[in-house]
Formats: sequence, structure tokens, C-alpha cells
Amino acid sequence: MKKYLNNIITRALILAILFCCSMSCIEELPLEEFNSNQEISLVIEATFTDEIKHQEVFLSRMDLRLDLETDTVYNPFITPGLRPTDSVNIETDAVVVLNSSTNQSYFFTEGREGHYISNQQFALENDQSYTLEIVTSNGRKYISDKLEIAGTAEVTNVYAERAVSDSGVDGVAIYIDASPITGQADYFRIAYDETYKIIAPLWDDEEFVLTNYDPCALPAPTYDLEIVQKDYEDQVCYNTVSSNTIDVYSTNNTETANVKKQLVRFIGRENFIISHRYSILVKQYVESVDAFSFFQALDNFSQSESVLSQVQPGTLRANVTNVVDQEELVLGYVDAVSVSEKRLFFNYTDFFPNEDLPPYPFNCNLFTAPESHLSYCYSGPPVANPCPQSIIESVSKNIITYYGPYQEGAVPFASCISDYIFTPRICGDCRLLGKNVEPEFWIEN
Repeated sequence: MKKYLNNIITRALILAILFCCSMSCIEELPLEEFNSNQEISLVIEATFTDEIKHQEVFLSRMDLRLDLETDTVYNPFITPGLRPTDSVNIETDAVVVLNSSTNQSYFFTEGREGHYISNQQFALENDQSYTLEIVTSNGRKYISDKLEIAGTAEVTNVYAERAVSDSGVDGVAIYIDASPITGQADYFRIAYDETYKIIAPLWDDEEFVLTNYDPCALPAPTYDLEIVQKDYEDQVCYNTVSSNTIDVYSTNNTETANVKKQLVRFIGRENFIISHRYSILVKQYVESVDAFSFFQALDNFSQSESVLSQVQPGTLRANVTNVVDQEELVLGYVDAVSVSEKRLFFNYTDFFPNEDLPPYPFNCNLFTAPESHLSYCYSGPPVANPCPQSIIESVSKNIITYYGPYQEGAVPFASCISDYIFTPRICGDCRLLGKNVEPEFWIEN
């Protein structure tokens, strides 16, 4: 949720500024707070829990640029990894410590840039309060409001049912039931980690191995191309994705404090993540009233209609202030919660028996091409070449995988054939979509 929170806050404030500058009937915003010559606002994100673990704090700076999301359009002719990535301005070299009301201090050390991890594992306790203190590299000191766990609740059940969404899509709905245990357990936030099994649809147990390749050799490129048995797993992989939305709800105005059939996730039946086997770990956080209000407002601001009509920069201030300059705009939120979690597994056939699996997210076809190509250093008269990129060029770029020897009819409309058939790497190597190691928690049946 780290980049997501930073991006939502940035988007809300930028759009608020643009909207309010164009509407004379709206009160003018203090644009000097966003002067490009001033330091960009600090964004503080932390959720401390009652789980015994290494707690985390993420520090960044609001980015006044509209964020460039990672390019998710797969191009089979570009080597994987050569794409733009998210731009979040991280805050490095800060001193971070969490102090308890019993004079216990927990110190944090920066791991990945801007990502601070507690030196020891610990859990928040219900009968204590905490304050987070941060000293940034420029010497500014920040301190949070008092943090306390509001209450505890237990997720008693997580389950899935075949359902139709409000927009008429057939799929699977995932729900939870929960019950309060102690304190004021009326306000909740839900997050989840979903893990799904991936099977490469055009996989083969052999692979191309290219050695001694010199594309500029004359009169023709030199190389050795072999077909060898694989010694690694790339047919079956697993991918885990954390939720990147804000999902809050309350039982404050309901007749019962128990939670029944609270929707967590809806997955359309055409979504390939449920093609084989799917698992979701649902986490329910018990929030304070203030935290609930913050996340509810942030969720509203993430919707375009609300962004254009309701956002004011001060509304999303953090519960952290600059000790010296309390007027400094600080963003984000520091949260103290109790957490309860439960995991669910299911297969596509559990809800859609004897039906075709959802389509693979990429068009997977078989191809053939000439094995070699004209030397890159050829200087003679132009030579017309109607054929696609050669096999050795594609292998050198790691963008194809071997599928088998060429067979008549296996590649429709093939005009430039060779001894081999291949497929885009994403169709024959699941590692482009996940990890080839089965998670420790995974249960196959």
C-alpha cells in the first residue's frame, strides 16, 4: 500500500489545485504550500500491529508529477525488464524510533531505501500507548499523536461463493465473518494478499542454448545453437499480489457488532488468476475512529468525482507533526491496530465445473523463423528480407522459448521456416509472471 497511498495523496492534491484554480466560486487554496522552491511534503506510512514481527515504517516525499505507472503491456519483442518503473521519491537516512508509555523504545534501521524495519520483533500491547518519532536527514524532528489499539476482533470465517457483480459479471465473491473480542471494535479496514498458480500454456522441457554468438562475423554470423534438457522449473509458478485499494467499513450503526458476509474481493470468471488454484489471506484491522475517518476520506478522494469536488490539502494531513514548525504540511498516517487473518483456497472447477478455463492473459501462438541472419557488418548491396527476426537473435535477447522441432501445419501460414518451433517467452516460461518456488503455505488439495 506504500506507493498506492503516496500516489493517491499526490493525485488528490494536484487535481484539487487544478480544479480550484479554475473555479472562481471555490475558495482559493494556499498554493504557496506547493511552491516548487520549497521542500516537498513528507509522507509517513506505518501500520503497527499486535503481531509479534518486525514492524515497518515507509518514508517518502510527495511527488508533484503525475506518477508514471509501471508499463504492464507486454511486448514479446522487448527483453523483459527494459521498461519504466514507478517513481516515488523516497526519504533516506532518517532516524526512526517508536516509544511506548512504559518507556520502551523500539529502534528502526533502513533496509531498502525509505523502508525502515524495527531492529527487533515486537507487538503492540492493548494497555499501552505509543508515539513515533522521526528525525529526517535535514535535522527536522517529527512526532506522532498518541497511538493506541482501539479494540480486537476475530475473523471467524472466510469463504467464497459464485456470484454476479452489480455490473452483471459472473464470478466469485469472497466474504468474511468476524466477531468483536475486546474494546471498541467497531471500525475496520480490510487488506489481503492473494496468491495464484500459473501454468505456462506452451511449455517444453527442452530449451535453446546459444553460445559463441558473433552477429557481426563475416561472411555470416558465427554461433553454436543447441537444444538441451532444462534443469530448472519454469512450467508452474506462483505469484503473490497485495491489495492496493482502501476497504473500510463500520458496524457502529448496526444492530449487532458481529460482521456477516462482508465482501472482500470479487473476481470475474474470465480472470486468469483463478484458472488453476487461488489462495487469499484476508487481514482485518481494527481501527480507531480517527484512522477510520482518514482512510475513508482517502478512499473517497481516490474516486475522480470526489477528487474534483471535495479535496482540500489540509484534509489529508497526517497524525504526525513537525515538532518545531507545526504548520508544515505532513501527509500519510501512522496506525496502531489489532489484526486478525484467515486464509482460503479454491480451484476454478469448484465453482465452474466442466467449463473452459479463463484465457491466458497473453496471446500465445507458435512461430518459426530462419535460424540465422545476415551479418550485422554486411556492407554489400541491400538484401530484401521478408522474414521475421532470426532464432539466434531472439534467443540472444531472451524473448523466445523452444517448443519443438518443426512440423508441417504446426505454424499456420509460415513462410520462413527452420528446423524449430518457438513461442514468446511469456507463453513458455512462467517466471515472467511469478516465482517458480511453491510458497510454504501452499496446499494443493
